[in-house]
Amino acid sequence: MSGTTLLLNLAGAIALLLWGTHMISTALLRGFGTQLRNWMGRNLTNRWMALFCGVGITGVLQSSTAVSMMATSFAAAGTLGLAPALAVMLGANIGSTLVVQLLSFDTSLATPIVLLVGFIIFRLRDDSRYESIGCALIGLGLMLLALSLLSATLSHIEATSVFRAVMQSLEGDLIIAVVTALVLTWMCHSSVAVVLLIASLASAGMMTPVTAMALVLGANVGGTLPSVMSARSAVARRLPVGNLLTRLLGTVILLPCLPALAEYLTHVDIGPAHVVVYLHTAFNVVLAVLFIGLIEPMASGLSRLFPQQEPPVDPGMPQYLDEAGLEVANIGLSNAVREALRLGDMVSLMLNKVLQLFEKPDQQTLDSVRQMDHCVDVLSAAIRAYLADIGHDGLSDEDADRAQEVLMFVINLEHAGDILNNLALLAIRRATRGEQFSTFELQHIHALHLALLDSLNLAITAFLREDIAAAHSLVSHKEVVRQLEASASREYFLKLQNDKTAWAESGDIFQRVLRDYRRVHHHIAALGYPVLERHTALSQSA
Repeated sequence: MSGTTLLLNLAGAIALLLWGTHMISTALLRGFGTQLRNWMGRNLTNRWMALFCGVGITGVLQSSTAVSMMATSFAAAGTLGLAPALAVMLGANIGSTLVVQLLSFDTSLATPIVLLVGFIIFRLRDDSRYESIGCALIGLGLMLLALSLLSATLSHIEATSVFRAVMQSLEGDLIIAVVTALVLTWMCHSSVAVVLLIASLASAGMMTPVTAMALVLGANVGGTLPSVMSARSAVARRLPVGNLLTRLLGTVILLPCLPALAEYLTHVDIGPAHVVVYLHTAFNVVLAVLFIGLIEPMASGLSRLFPQQEPPVDPGMPQYLDEAGLEVANIGLSNAVREALRLGDMVSLMLNKVLQLFEKPDQQTLDSVRQMDHCVDVLSAAIRAYLADIGHDGLSDEDADRAQEVLMFVINLEHAGDILNNLALLAIRRATRGEQFSTFELQHIHALHLALLDSLNLAITAFLREDIAAAHSLVSHKEVVRQLEASASREYFLKLQNDKTAWAESGDIFQRVLRDYRRVHHHIAALGYPVLERHTALSQSA
């Protein structure tokens, strides 16, 4: 077999291994990510509970990187304290070693069984949860298949002179070995896959135990880098940097001891592959035991090292649309919801500013409304783009429905902001003619204003809590606003019958104000329908 063919086979086996890991984590997060997030937010207050939770979640997701991304997003958002998040990462590091141990045994018989069971569950029924479990099992089967392909390919590669030369170049230089494994793990985004590859190489006799153990240390450090690189804010960097420093310190302490440790292992009947796996496990267990009592001072030090940054001056710039949330659907949706609530606050403030213009028009207030309308447009566009990028591998039915609700919420508020901007111009237009809104007109505008504020509060409640009662009240307010508009318009026409000279552009402006207030309410009331439609669909399915 030619060298090119061997390299292609090796690259294909590694790619299959990485894809299997990716399938497991994305499938389970897509199907059960929301429940997992809610559970973590409620229960991870005790450090030991957080530690064991990290072990369990990583064992299920087969990826400490995915757990790191989730914990980083929770810590940055304030859902999870930094100290418990550090404990979660200590547990996640242990969980990844259990995955390596499980996959290091002979799994030739398990591979077809896992693939078959996964396929059957995937096709069992049209349910996103069954599909997620089936995809996860298929991903596990692909990982097992990739390991068997790796073993077969490496048995051929070990005989080639080029590969022996590469392996020999790592012998005797432990720092180069650590750096090599670090870079490889960072590129692969999977310490599990790299450690399994090192175990396969060691089992094939392609390196000494000292080099293999140095590569394992490099893989442990490299596994922390994807989360560090993806963090976009100082607060988001706290957790991944803490995890990096923990593993880096452990590597610096253990690296000089590797030759003595290898000498001791020569007298112990342990295979080369198991040496790699056991060192990987022992390294992370010892780090967890040593640092679990230090997470509070570590959290304090990291908070000082990465202080909370001042929010951006431009309110239209997003504050919570973290790129790490794009990989985990429920986190991304939570980030989008937080930004959508900021959008609701802006529209509420615009409503109050517009009322100020009707009462006392001035250029400064008009400029403020126009600036806020621009901010609403910019933030709305950012949220829509973020929603389009969430869940590259698809969303569960529940998450897809929630994404659609967030999208409708954002679009309707953007349209409401545009109409409020037009109302501000109408107020200034009346003032430029040297006229003010009469007490009669302001009385009806106040009534509409209060009705719109009530409806906006109901819309936010229905959207945030999926409150059916609030959604029903919101929709019923459409009739209230319609009656307010009709009553104001009717009374105004009756008033004009006694004063023919007042019927001109000023009367037209007031009628347009009434119409535009109702149009704003139309977009606000539309926010209740997605909640009602979902409730109706659930009732029918039940």
